[in-house]
Amino acid sequence: MSTKNIELVAEPRAPHFVGDGFRVHNFIPSGFRLDMERMSPFIMLDYNSKFYFPPTDTPRGVGVHPHRGFETVTIAYKGKVAHHDSSGGGGVIGEGGVQWMTAASGVLHKEYHEEEFSKAGGDFQMVQLWVNLPAKDKMSKPKYQALSAEEISIHELPDNSGTVEVIAGKYKDTKGSASTFTPVHMMNAKLNKGGTADFSFPENFNTCLLVIEGSITVNGTEQVPTDNFVLFETEGETFTVSASEDAVVLVLSGEPINEPIAAQGPFVMNTRQELMQAINDFNMGKFGYLE
Repeated sequence: MSTKNIELVAEPRAPHFVGDGFRVHNFIPSGFRLDMERMSPFIMLDYNSKFYFPPTDTPRGVGVHPHRGFETVTIAYKGKVAHHDSSGGGGVIGEGGVQWMTAASGVLHKEYHEEEFSKAGGDFQMVQLWVNLPAKDKMSKPKYQALSAEEISIHELPDNSGTVEVIAGKYKDTKGSASTFTPVHMMNAKLNKGGTADFSFPENFNTCLLVIEGSITVNGTEQVPTDNFVLFETEGETFTVSASEDAVVLVLSGEPINEPIAAQGPFVMNTRQELMQAINDFNMGKFGYLE
């Protein structure tokens, strides 16, 4: 197997607010050559780097809004989020948890800081990903997967290097419990200082990293600090990540869907006609009801 080398390292751009509860740096899609086609099946990545929210009696967040044609995945590192959608999915995710919502044919959705977290205030740190769906699944039935920290598969690394928590896909012989429509590997490497993990993904998969905590060295040569994003070339299969200090690294690799993308706001379809149909269906109330 050959080494998968870094194509680019992207620093976080200036943050912006989504609603009043999510202060995010956008990496996908962005001007770093990280467009939806290049990063498929990962078509959006917003990163709420660690940020302190003071106490409030009114939970911050994002009000009711629609989605169609893809999945939203929220990974909680600090803080708690309450989520509800018009298909009946919902719940609270806390530190180490994941909520995986398949919007597919269409849902209304809202997400807020969990009530007790809001009253106490505290550090908040999350990643939200949008994972595209292939044409044959875009109009499938919505569903919801909630994974608590205790439900996520853990692979122990040798030599006290740390752990790899597998959300979806596979690391070595450890499988993630989240179901996916196309091949997707999603995991958090939690490395102790001096620890190393090696990864191997198919050459054609789009593969990237986000350094959540600490700093790392990739392939023994490239140093990457906190909150930076790494895109790998499509050539090669294997790479190593070593922790210069205790580190948490989100690792993503997925098979590109290689279908046309027509996107506007919260709708991601294959054609302009399907996009217009999604907007019309939403305006006609076909996505259900959510207060």
